[in-house]
Amino acid sequence: MSGVNIEINKEMNKTTKKRTSQLMEVWKRLRKNKLALVGLGIIAILLLVAIFADFIAPYAYDKQNLEATFQFPSSEHIFGTDEFGRDIFSRIIYGSRISLEVGFIAVSIAVITGGVLGALAGYYGGMLDNIIMRFMDILLAIPQILLAISIVAALGPGLINLMIAVGISSIPGYARIVRASVLSIKDQEFVEAAKAAGSSNTRIIFKHIIPNVMAPIIVQATLGVALAILTAAGLSFIGLGIQPPAPEWGSMLSGGRGYIRDYWYMTLFPGLAIVITIFALNVLGDGLRDALDPKLKN
Repeated sequence: MSGVNIEINKEMNKTTKKRTSQLMEVWKRLRKNKLALVGLGIIAILLLVAIFADFIAPYAYDKQNLEATFQFPSSEHIFGTDEFGRDIFSRIIYGSRISLEVGFIAVSIAVITGGVLGALAGYYGGMLDNIIMRFMDILLAIPQILLAISIVAALGPGLINLMIAVGISSIPGYARIVRASVLSIKDQEFVEAAKAAGSSNTRIIFKHIIPNVMAPIIVQATLGVALAILTAAGLSFIGLGIQPPAPEWGSMLSGGRGYIRDYWYMTLFPGLAIVITIFALNVLGDGLRDALDPKLKN
């Protein structure tokens, strides 16, 4: 048994070194994709803006000035003001915090739940696989936005309920990806060696299998954050998401649509914030997919 453990340790050391070299290889390949680096830079800036919103925003997001309503972009209010005299630039800055929070937390819910379900289905197979995947098929039969609307309508509007709704509606995609990846590696030598060493199924799944299926999950999660932000903005736009006066970009669009003919800037800038964020996440996701694709190795 000690000999088997030594072999397992050697195999794990080799795997760790290989994983480190693969990460360096991925980064080198990603750096060659200029558009992906632009997306990465935009996301980094958005993260910094969200973290330091209190220091960057010139005004509080909910500060009203009824004497300065409907002001066009100027040196004092570079994105103008809304119907309550609130500074739109400040609201967009604070809105980045909400949108990124919703995107990342919702995707985290989907990745963790869908990843565990997909790993269990792929590893054990049989009846458990059929039960889990047929339930995923039922959820996939419902368009994601409609499923999210149904969930948030049942739970009620609000930040937490919005994240739960978007997260649950995204679970099936991650479950299917993880299941397919687990099926492709569960019979490989390092998994058989772990079984021979007496490792439990739980340890094998979380210690040996899931770390080796992270590449497709990372790509899907990057693209999933974009979809989650877009879904959250859509729900807020129709009044089922985050409620005013919270500065969510979708609700800002909804509030400005009634004035779009005369005060176009009220919808232009929140719309641009959504477009730029989704664009950055999509090109970054595409770049990661190309960088992580083993077929592209030289």
